[in-house]
Amino acid sequence: MHPEALVPPEDAHGWTGLATTVRPEVCTDAEVLQAYQGQQITVEPGLRWLKNPAAISPVWLEQPERIAALAMLTVVGLLVYAVSQRQARLYLRDHARHIPGNKGPTATPTGAVVFTLFAPVMPVQFAVDKPLTLQMHGVQPHHRIICEAVDIDPGWYQIAPPGQHS
Repeated sequence: MHPEALVPPEDAHGWTGLATTVRPEVCTDAEVLQAYQGQQITVEPGLRWLKNPAAISPVWLEQPERIAALAMLTVVGLLVYAVSQRQARLYLRDHARHIPGNKGPTATPTGAVVFTLFAPVMPVQFAVDKPLTLQMHGVQPHHRIICEAVDIDPGWYQIAPPGQHS
């Protein structure tokens, strides 16, 4: 094995493809690239997982309508993710609050952290002497903070009595 074969040549800079509506007289290609790379919170982090071929299973769609539908669902999902992250961060900053994060309490959670925090929350149904009882299990104060941040009524976590629809 030749270790020098693993080192890329210095002139192999790779390629970045960007599409923009900014005209060349407004700013140069280098300025567009610099602005793109300087973005902190954009759709790009949400799309980054798509660039990894191992991240998703192959999807075989042949009809253009189905391809368009999958693309639309992906974009809507990313929008929900981005808006949830943005609203949680704004709320936590404005109210000087923190929620559990990957490395301890945080005021700048990612969308993934926001959604992962809800994984242990679940409805529990049980019967004691026949009346059916439903309760939410796992709701913590940080769940209520996030609900307030994204303007979801925390009453959503209160189960309606049997026979009623919530």
